[in-house]
Amino acid sequence: MLTSAIGTTGLSVTEYSFGTAALGGLYRACPRDVAMETLRAAWDEGIRYFDTAPWYGFGLAERELGDFLRDKPKQEWVLSTKVGRIMFPVADDKIPNYGYIDPLPFDVRYDYSYDGIMRSLELSYARLGLNRIDILYVHDIGVYTHGAESNAYHFKALMDSGLKALEELKTSGTIKAYGLGVNEVPICLDVMKHASIDCILLAGRYTLLDRTAVDDLLPLCLERNTSVVAGGVFNSGILATGAAEGAHFDYMPASNDVLSRVRALEELAGANGVPLAAAAMQFPRRHPAVASVLIGTAKPSSLRRNAELLRTPVPDAFYAEASAYSLVAPPLGTEAVRQ
Repeated sequence: MLTSAIGTTGLSVTEYSFGTAALGGLYRACPRDVAMETLRAAWDEGIRYFDTAPWYGFGLAERELGDFLRDKPKQEWVLSTKVGRIMFPVADDKIPNYGYIDPLPFDVRYDYSYDGIMRSLELSYARLGLNRIDILYVHDIGVYTHGAESNAYHFKALMDSGLKALEELKTSGTIKAYGLGVNEVPICLDVMKHASIDCILLAGRYTLLDRTAVDDLLPLCLERNTSVVAGGVFNSGILATGAAEGAHFDYMPASNDVLSRVRALEELAGANGVPLAAAAMQFPRRHPAVASVLIGTAKPSSLRRNAELLRTPVPDAFYAEASAYSLVAPPLGTEAVRQ
C-alpha cells in the first residue's frame, strides 16, 4: 500500500488507515474475537496506520488495539490516539449512555490543559500496553462538541498550556506528531492562527458530499505543511447505504436536501459503473493535502469488502460531475451539535 508523509515530521502513514470507534461498541456491541479478526483483516490488506481514542468504548478500543499490535513488528505500524478526555471509573449502574454498547465502566471529563494532556497520555499507555504512540490528536475541541460557552474555556486551556504539553512531547521524541481530531472546520482555523500543527484528523468535512474544508482549510494545510487524515468519508453512513429509508448524515437523520443530493450521486455512480461507496472512499485521496483516508468497521467481512472497493477504478469524469451535488455545512451556532 502507498504511504504519505505526515507534515515535515519524517513519519509516513499508509494511504488508507483503520479507525477503531466501532471496535469500542459504537451503536452495537463488538465481541473481542470479532474485533481481533477485524484488525487482522485490516493488517492483511496492508493497512499499517491505526487510530484509536480513550473515548471509543471508554478505553475498550485502546485495549484491543494494543493487544493486537503488541506482537507486530514495531517498525511496520503507526499508532495515533487522542487527548482531551480523561476517563474515570464509575459504578456499573452509573455508566453513561453515549452511544457505546458494553463499554468499560468509566465516565469522562474534558481537560485540554497541560496536566490533562499529560494525564491522558499516561492512561492511554496503560490501556494500550504499548510503549510507543506516534501521533496525538486533540479530540473534539470546538463548538461542534462543546457549544460556544464551554468551548471558550477549553480553547483557553489548550492555548494557555495544552499546546505546550504537546510541543514538549514532540521535542522530547515521546511522540512524532500532533494535531486535531475534530468534526468541524472553524476550530482548525482558530488553532492554526496560534500554532503550527502537523496533522488534522477531520471527520466528515471533506467527503464526496460535504466539501466544507475546500475553500479555507485545505489551502491553509498545504501552505503550512499540515497533513489531513480524512475520516467519516461516508458522512455517518449515507454514502455507503445510499439514500435509503432511515439514512443518516452527520449523525442525524438525513434531510430531504441531503437525500436528493445523494440520489443524484447514486445515479451518477451507476451511470459510470461504479459503486457509490467506492467513489466515496477514494475521493479524499485526490487532494494533495490528504495523507490518509480513515475507514472503520466492526466486521471482518465489511473490511474486506471495503478493501476491494478501494481497488475499484473510479473515472475522473465521475468526480468532475459529482461536485455539482456537494454541499457546505451551515455555520455553527452557539450550541453543541453532538455531545
